Amino acid sequence: MAASPMPSLSAGDLADIDRQLGATDRLLEQNYPGDDGSRQPVHTVYVPADRFTPSFAADWGAESLATANAHGGLEKLGSLLGQDAGLAAAVAPRVEAKLAGEPIEDLRLDFEDGFGDRGDDAEDTAAVAAASAVAAAVAAGSAPPFIGIRFKCFEAATRSRGLRTLDLFVSALASAGELPEGLVLTLPKVTTVAQVKAMDYAVSRLEDVHSLPAGRLRFEVQVETPQLILGPDGTSPVAQLPHAVPGRISGLHYGTYDYSASLQISAEYQSMEHPVADFAKEVMQLAVAGTGIRLSDGSTNIIPVGDNVENAWQLHGRLVRRSLERGYYQGWDLHPAQLPSRFAATYAFYRQGLPAAAARLRNYVEQTEGGVMDEPATARALAAFVLRGVQCGAVGADEVQALAGVGIPQLTALAHPRLATTSNS
Repeated sequence: MAASPMPSLSAGDLADIDRQLGATDRLLEQNYPGDDGSRQPVHTVYVPADRFTPSFAADWGAESLATANAHGGLEKLGSLLGQDAGLAAAVAPRVEAKLAGEPIEDLRLDFEDGFGDRGDDAEDTAAVAAASAVAAAVAAGSAPPFIGIRFKCFEAATRSRGLRTLDLFVSALASAGELPEGLVLTLPKVTTVAQVKAMDYAVSRLEDVHSLPAGRLRFEVQVETPQLILGPDGTSPVAQLPHAVPGRISGLHYGTYDYSASLQISAEYQSMEHPVADFAKEVMQLAVAGTGIRLSDGSTNIIPVGDNVENAWQLHGRLVRRSLERGYYQGWDLHPAQLPSRFAATYAFYRQGLPAAAARLRNYVEQTEGGVMDEPATARALAAFVLRGVQCGAVGADEVQALAGVGIPQLTALAHPRLATTSNS
């Protein structure tokens, strides 16, 4: 009988390899932690900062539902978006409940394009008032789960004003008590890595001044300039961002109209689905893969009002679906009448995909042979898809249990195994 083969590499060889890959191990651990498993909103609503009140979200929800009812109801909307009768009937009551209970998932009080230049005194007053209104809404339970501000960009002409507004808003919030759990800060019109590093410095100083935990003030970067996609040296600055300020950036948001205009796309053809938009978003997607930074698509300025309601709903619903299919699970909404089509298209996406995804998950968990042999990476994607559907309200935990045979804790562990391993260690 032949002797069993013995390894040829010595313990010293293996130690040398470990030393050679030490930097790689640290890079993967620190810079590519993966998604943290927390809820991601399906949209962000932008409103001029001085228009926000504690009842804002409820007011938008009531207006959006009234618009839907005035145009035949939510089941008719589902039909307009291509849903069959059964799907529309399943989606409509869930959308109605959403518009009544949580019509806005993420709200940004805008001090940039939506506010303009009103002079320093007016903006100072508005920044403090915005913080007070946000604190009041959070205390009353009427604030969206995610809320914050977009301030002016860090280009020379507006840098001082943007930093002052950021400072006043955060400082006023901090003096009022605990910061909102879902606080989000948005840095617009970024062109260089240096601007993001400057933002990291600014929020780090605010953390120090207000005795906040390090890393508490994370922020979004709006990708609205071609210089962030392709820099002057031929590299992609957006790909450097996660590694320039590890753990600090929470999301990249695509800016449809600023980006398109920067590339000389005429107004008629500026769109979330223009080829230049798709290219930019594919670069963004590659840049943050594995980093835990979330992505958001932009907006459409075709609003469902007047005689254009149904056509605008169909366009919006199609664009929402298109983004979801391409792995962009968030987008911008600009008007209350866009909420019904946002949630109707989103809920249909998850409900249509649930039966097949749940069946494949059940086969994977129970090690049952099926028509598709899924690997662990695909199982993670299936679980993440189903979990997103639950988190946004498209499907219920009871439905997942019945179809996939797993509860939410197991579903979460399947979607984010690294997170589950860390929590158990």
